[in-house]
Amino acid sequence: MKLKLFVVAFFVLLIMNAQETNAPKFGKGIFNLVGQDSSWTMKIAARMQFLAVSTWPEGQKNESDFSIRRARLKFDGFAYSPKLEYKLELGLSNNDISGASEFTSNAPRYIFDAVIKWNFYENFVLWVGQTKLPGNRERVISSGNMQMVDRSLLNSRFNIDRDMGLQVHHKIKLSEKFVIQEVIAISQGEGRNITTGNLGGHEFTARLELLPFGEFEGEGDYSGSDLKREENPKLSLAATYDYNNNAVKTRSNQGSYMANDIGFYETNISTVFIDAMLKYQGFSLMAEYADRNADDPIAKNSDGTLTGDEVQVGNGLNLQAGYLFKSNWEVSGRYTNIALDETITGKGAENQYTLGVSKYIVGHKLKVQTDISHLEVTNGTNELMYRLQFDIHF
Repeated sequence: MKLKLFVVAFFVLLIMNAQETNAPKFGKGIFNLVGQDSSWTMKIAARMQFLAVSTWPEGQKNESDFSIRRARLKFDGFAYSPKLEYKLELGLSNNDISGASEFTSNAPRYIFDAVIKWNFYENFVLWVGQTKLPGNRERVISSGNMQMVDRSLLNSRFNIDRDMGLQVHHKIKLSEKFVIQEVIAISQGEGRNITTGNLGGHEFTARLELLPFGEFEGEGDYSGSDLKREENPKLSLAATYDYNNNAVKTRSNQGSYMANDIGFYETNISTVFIDAMLKYQGFSLMAEYADRNADDPIAKNSDGTLTGDEVQVGNGLNLQAGYLFKSNWEVSGRYTNIALDETITGKGAENQYTLGVSKYIVGHKLKVQTDISHLEVTNGTNELMYRLQFDIHF
């Protein structure tokens, strides 16, 4: 662990000493590199999130935790031509690199994104490598650009996160303002940093986005809060369909592997996301719905006996809104409902209510966020949770 961190630090210092740097403004990266012939660029950035959490499970004593929630290094730019871009993002905190297993060669999962983006024709861009799949909007929004301390329960139960594969992104203008964006993806179907190869089938994802009033300022349709204070209403309506053929994990390409007596249990899993983002003069509204089904969600051995695993099928709803005052204080609220199929998963419905307050000192690059949530679980333990988080992004 220490050796690998030293190697990363040494690599960064080596670049700094070998090239003339151009230090940007705060929040725009640590420094920028440009090749002598301008045939390549590299921006290096870092960010950290410090989190304090206190929970009160019903009928139990209070529990508190302090952690480095996220610590990341990001490298991006272009190589050879501005039409050939790249992004490399590495995680350094324990939360970032957790999940080591036999499927990751028992190695920490340092790599988040390692992707090349080639604008090969007009508005068509081919992505190759490991990165986020075009799933629910809340997941695609960077963890550094969130409106509240962290993402909702809908995201933790249903998101399809990152994977290895190919994506094609495209957008077209139907009129002066109306924009349509499409993404299709083919991926391995087992999540990030997998080294054992494909155990089941492949995953196929398609997403369609409609922006009837034009594009958001500063790509605000994928950023929490209306920090740009849109002068005119901006709206994005989107839907995603994801099909994981012969999936071997309990949450499509996420969750745990469904091992059985002959290897792994396989079943086809489909996930649908419908979401929207609305912003206008400091007000923002994000809504998401998710639904997951499987051909046969109960994992079995070759003789038909149950293994004890099951696909997490069901649906979820998340509604989130906020208003940003001119003082850059924001008040936000969120309601989340999770309704997994209780007959299959044995889990009752969950309802969570969250109230948040944020202070944006330098936008999302330097901010303090806090929220309080009440979780209600059918036939389970209710819980009250308080969180406080500080973000700094260079």
